[in-house]
Amino acid sequence: MHLHETVRAALRAPFTRRAWAEAAYCLTGFPLGVAGGVVLAVLLALGAGLTVSLVLAVVGVLLLIGTLRMARGLGGVHRALAAELLGERTPAPPPFRPGDGFVGRLDARLRDGTAWRAAAYVLAKLPVGVLGAYAVLWWVTGLVNLTAPLRWAVFGQQPAADDPEGMPILTPVPFGGLHADTFAGTFLAVALGVGTLLCAPWVTRVVVAGDRWLIRALLGPGRLADRVRDLEETRALAVDDSVALLRRVERDLHDGAQVRLVAVAMGLDMIRARLDDGQPPDLARIRHLVDGAHRNATEALTELRDLARGIHPPALDEGLPDALATLAARSTVPVDLTADVPVRPTPAIETIAYFCAAELLTNVIKHSGATRASIDVTRRDGLLRIRVADDGRGGAVPGTGSGLTGLAQRVRTVDGRIDVRSPDGGPTAVTVELPLRA
Repeated sequence: MHLHETVRAALRAPFTRRAWAEAAYCLTGFPLGVAGGVVLAVLLALGAGLTVSLVLAVVGVLLLIGTLRMARGLGGVHRALAAELLGERTPAPPPFRPGDGFVGRLDARLRDGTAWRAAAYVLAKLPVGVLGAYAVLWWVTGLVNLTAPLRWAVFGQQPAADDPEGMPILTPVPFGGLHADTFAGTFLAVALGVGTLLCAPWVTRVVVAGDRWLIRALLGPGRLADRVRDLEETRALAVDDSVALLRRVERDLHDGAQVRLVAVAMGLDMIRARLDDGQPPDLARIRHLVDGAHRNATEALTELRDLARGIHPPALDEGLPDALATLAARSTVPVDLTADVPVRPTPAIETIAYFCAAELLTNVIKHSGATRASIDVTRRDGLLRIRVADDGRGGAVPGTGSGLTGLAQRVRTVDGRIDVRSPDGGPTAVTVELPLRA
């Protein structure tokens, strides 16, 4: 079955849009790559040579800076060409950040890592472009050989069957003069043309694959820039999350426990006023006020306890498996819990893991219509994995009010990730991966 599919794919390859797009990319990239590579190599060599001379060092530095700016521009052109023809949409690198002062700007230009990586790509594109032209030649050769019968019929030309190089060449024959090797040469040319066309897409694909790798490695933002941007985003998310937590705590204290404690204080003031008015105490009234103050104090204590539990669940003091067991026991949907965490994560990771499991279980109860759920916690490859699954209706998508977007932001603050698999009709499985240490 696999062999049959491979043969069909090989036969269809020359007629696919992808194959023609890759051939067009190699064809257009050849002159751009060769011209850009040659010019850039000459300018870089000339600029580096001039910097050796004390008299012309400034000219050499300025030439290098101009060459690097040109390399940035050429990198953008190659990136746009790959996006247009190959669908290879590489994120643009960060913009150039100039230094302070004339010397600082020169130094920043010379130390522009993005420009140097673009220059490396343009130089590497020179041999890659030549290979791309060679790959396009396979297409041209195959098409030319396939037209051998037409050329023989119209122009009186036939391919020579005894070509010592193994490639058919065109030799003139008189009109009406059919020789025995005419049909053999024509057949050989057509057969060779078919074989060449069948191989041409794969030759092109190999060249394009190498070019794709170079684009991703040299024309993108770069690992350091990606990491810096990711850290900036996660830092902003962590700050926003902490601000939101403080606001929630402030709101809950202001609207909940503070109101209860004010009522307690007012009740005690009323009791003191009753006792100090010089009249015989109305025990029923005082008892009513004491009961009200006691009730408000109890409710304030409960709200404070719930608030503290929302910041750090007390059940986590005994470890994540015990905390999740408590969470599963309180669920209105039956939950199967499996926890295998031989090494305890840091408190911050445990807290995030607990709240992720709690949020996902809440989604199961509120939105899934499931009759059963499961929580699996394992440690594998240096990561803590929490998988919450259910047999509900599915269709969970981040950003639709399910809380999954907030979870993704929370786990990103510690370099974690979340994977949601919830096709329509179910089942749903959400996996959260967290490092053992923040």
